[in-house]
Amino acid sequence: MSFTQLIEEIEKLSPEELELVQAKLDALQNEHIEETPEMLAAIDEGLRSLRDEPTITLEELEREMKTWNFKSS
Repeated sequence: MSFTQLIEEIEKLSPEELELVQAKLDALQNEHIEETPEMLAAIDEGLRSLRDEPTITLEELEREMKTWNFKSS
């Protein structure tokens, strides 16, 4: 089956079937990710930060982002 044929078949799937396909693709991709000490340390730091540092709600973030001035370089 060609890539184009595969995409055509995927487009016919139901939302539930697409979720299953996505889960399988995620699992396959994760098989190729090698855990490194640096990655594990970064995950630990992110979890620590989430636990110990102040957080804001999504609504607060959206309000704040409206004040940001994005300039293209």
